This record gives sequence, C-alpha cells and structure tokens, in this order.
Amino acid sequence: MSDPTTPAGLREELWRAVADGDEYTAVALVQDASARHVDGEMLLLEVIARVQERVGTEWAAGRLSVAREHAATAINERVVAVLAHRTSAATRPDTARGRVTVACVDGEWHAFPARLVAEVLRLRGWHVDYLGAQTPTPHLVAHLHHTNTDAVLLSGSIPTHLPAAHAAITACRSVGVPVLAGGRAFGPDGRHARALGADGWAPDARGAAAALEGGLSRPAPPAGRQAVDDLPHLADQEYTLIVRSRAQLVKQTLVDLEDAFPAVRDHGDAQRERTAEDLAHILDFLATALYMDDGAIFTDFLTWTAVILEARAVPARSLTVGLDLLAGRLRDFPRTQRLIREGTTALRGHTAPGAHA
Repeated sequence: MSDPTTPAGLREELWRAVADGDEYTAVALVQDASARHVDGEMLLLEVIARVQERVGTEWAAGRLSVAREHAATAINERVVAVLAHRTSAATRPDTARGRVTVACVDGEWHAFPARLVAEVLRLRGWHVDYLGAQTPTPHLVAHLHHTNTDAVLLSGSIPTHLPAAHAAITACRSVGVPVLAGGRAFGPDGRHARALGADGWAPDARGAAAALEGGLSRPAPPAGRQAVDDLPHLADQEYTLIVRSRAQLVKQTLVDLEDAFPAVRDHGDAQRERTAEDLAHILDFLATALYMDDGAIFTDFLTWTAVILEARAVPARSLTVGLDLLAGRLRDFPRTQRLIREGTTALRGHTAPGAHA
C-alpha cells in the first residue's frame, strides 16, 4: 500500500483512482492533501500533471482505450478544478504583479497543460484570464482590447496547429502584447516559438512563471507583416497548394491505394473512413513541416505513429505505402518530395529490426 502523505504515494493513489474511473476517490485524495496544507503547486505539478502524463503513456502503449483515456483526463480536470477552488480563497491576485491571459491555439483541444499553467500562476499571485481550449485568434485579440493584459501565454500540443499559432502570435504582438509560447508543438527547445516570432518560450509551468517574473517587453506593433516575412520559404507556395488540395489528395490517394491493392476495395465504410483519416493526418503534418521548413515535424510524427500502430499489432509498413502514393501525386513539389523521402527513410530505419510486416 502506497503512502498518500508523500508525493510518490499520492501519485500512485491518484493514478489508481483515475485509471479506475473513480472520481470521488480522486477528488477526496486531493482535498485531503490540501487540508493537510500540502503545497498546491507541488500537487499540481508533481502529482496531478505526472498522473496525466502516465495516462498518455498508457494510452499510447494500448493499455488504455480512448474512452478510458478521456474519462481519466476528465477526472484529472475536475481534480484540478476542486484544488483551484480550495486555494482561491487563500490566494488573491496581486495587482502589482500583473495580469496575464492563458489560452490554447485555435484548434488545440489539449487544454490540460494550459490549465496547469494558469493555476500555478494564480498560486503565485498573478491575475489570470484563462480562456481554455481552441481559442479563435479574433476572440483572443478582442479580449486583449478589453483588458489590460501584460502578456499572452499561448499553449499548443500538436504541431499541426503551428500555422494558427503564427497567426495568433502576430495578431497579439500587433496590438502591443508580448507572447510567451509553451507546449510540445513549439519543439523541445522552443525553436518553433522563436521562428514564429514569439517573445519567449517556456518548457513548463514553472518556466512560464520564471519568464514572466523576468519580464517581457511590449513589442512595437509591426506594420502589415505577413507570414512570408517571417518564413521566406513559404514563397514557393507548396504549403498553400497542399492545404487547398487536401481533400482531393485524400480522395485520389484512396483510389491509388485500391488500384495498387485490389483487396482494399472490399473494405467496409468504417475501415475506408479510418484510412482516409490517416491519410489526412499525414498530409496535415506534411503541410506543417512545409510551413516551418522542418522535416523533423514530419518524421517525428511518422515514427510516433509507427510506434502506436505496432502497439496495436498493425504493420507500420502501411505508412510507407501511403507515402509512396502521395509522392506520386506530388511529384512537382521539390520540398515536399524531400520531406517524403526523409519520412520514408525514418520509417524504414524504425521498422527494420524485428519489423512486423
């Protein structure tokens, strides 16, 4: 039996509760810890956040279904809300410290990391406006016009939202509000945040707090700046053309797949829909890699997908087949061809030892 008076023990107890779908036990654990005056920031980052990371790991390994992963995440979100309500009465915003807005990139529904950042900053005395998941850029900017916000903390977990993040960063800075970016989408070292013009990057909640305490200078509003001004490689139009033809490319590649493998024609509607979704994801990450001119975005997605497929006993070789067919359709796009070659090489290197196919 684990000791719930230690961080490791609390993590194990909370993990058991969320994995079992036991919201009442999960909430009671955190309430009890809070009543014992266990540090709130430690509970957020060393217990709840670590349990949520384990939820993701177990899902990727195929040991948690999608439904159980969603249920576990929902319980963790409610646990955070309970903890926030218990600590809010004792921690009031320090107007001298400042006011910040925490939001997710438009299209980004992984709001849990952003919520943790918001609660840590509240504990440290900041006035926080938490806007949650999938915040459209026009609504974010409208909020900035109605508040005296010192900075925007923009969260993104999935790289395919980087073009939307670029638009948000540019829009916020155009009204004189600095942007601190965070989340896996911006790269492990924040290189994508820098490329998109963010004023700073933080790897986690404590890093975000430290960056704010260090101060972010208000940017001078840029005059008529376009995406190509920050990313000159976009001038070749490959990104734009692929995004615009995405639906047609998926449809054409499905036809090519049936021609190459006649057995695919016997697939049911559900299986065909899943194949179309997989092709669409490949195109989305390919387009994002073109936008950022960073092949690692594409190859990392492919090798991660291969791991997920193998955990579910699906041959990863199916990915290389899809890439070969897409390459045939996109033969007139030199940067795209290079990215597909890099992706194919990465997959072959990944699946070579003990491949299932």
